[in-house]
Amino acid sequence: MALHSGLAARPVLITGGAGFIGANLADALAAEGRDVLVYDALLRPGVEANLAWLKARHPRRISAVTADVRDAGALAAAASDASAVVHLAAQVAVTTSLADPAADFAVNLGGTLTLLDALRRRPDPPALVFASTNKVYGDLADLTFRRVGDAYAPEDPALLAHGIGEDRPLDFHTPYGCSKGGADQYVLDYARSFGVPTCVLRMSCIYGPRQMGTEDQGWMAHFLIRAMEHERITVYGDGCQVRDVLDVGDAVAAYRAALARIAQVKGRAYNLGGGPGNAVSLRQVLAAIEAIVGHPLDVRFEDWRAGDQRYYVSDARRAVADLGLPPPLPWRQGLRRLADWIAESRGRPTARPAAPA
Repeated sequence: MALHSGLAARPVLITGGAGFIGANLADALAAEGRDVLVYDALLRPGVEANLAWLKARHPRRISAVTADVRDAGALAAAASDASAVVHLAAQVAVTTSLADPAADFAVNLGGTLTLLDALRRRPDPPALVFASTNKVYGDLADLTFRRVGDAYAPEDPALLAHGIGEDRPLDFHTPYGCSKGGADQYVLDYARSFGVPTCVLRMSCIYGPRQMGTEDQGWMAHFLIRAMEHERITVYGDGCQVRDVLDVGDAVAAYRAALARIAQVKGRAYNLGGGPGNAVSLRQVLAAIEAIVGHPLDVRFEDWRAGDQRYYVSDARRAVADLGLPPPLPWRQGLRRLADWIAESRGRPTARPAAPA
């Protein structure tokens, strides 16, 4: 029996489709009338709720396969008649990769290669958009930064104005950086070597509704959850490290645009983040969260973790131009929206308004 017998032929396959970004993307595609096949191992706590939410909203558009990307047969079967593929399934934490590098390799690099090879063997390989990471650029140790208040800033004025561009040399650090970076390069090479229409999005910090944040991944949601529960928040490093955060709605728009414009963008990698306008330090986010929840936070600082970047901001100008992306949502608005979703999902009143910036 077909894995997705409830759907019309040739759905969009989303690996990791019950995850945070995957669920938001599946919802958007189904809302525009596309059939979606969610492929997910359902290993991350909370993703079952995302899948149930999707099926309730789009009972005729969403179908699912519960399987791991290390299951080559199941993955090839799911990809056999997909009209397009978005590959989000991954081992997502640097800390986990350090504890079990073999499993990290098997999921991130092995699973990606299995999927790519299944697509290249089709007579009509469909588009594949791959979720890569800013970690492919390493820890940026050659760059110099200064501390300005509660945030780091680069000494290079061009870097300060625009962020890290795609011409930055790749420099894989930690097993996670190696596995995701290797997969990133395989995806690009399958466009060169085999003509599979692929595109890579090297994401910075994506946040928003349906994110089950943990200490290892999804830090903005994690900070909010801990703050709402009056629990201690652990910050690794001094908290002045800066990231360009991007609301999931803007990330979903980028994936949809990459699929729609695959003929123009195939074989290319794009940095995807909030850019300098949404560059914010952990301390600045914590201050905004404190204003939202209306009580002091219990914050503890620990040593820096391996591979952490003191500053990473995406130069997303190429993605904006080639994919036709709108200006990203300002991070304070997105943070409040995420806080409201977390409160609602836990059956609590929405958080009080944040204080002015």
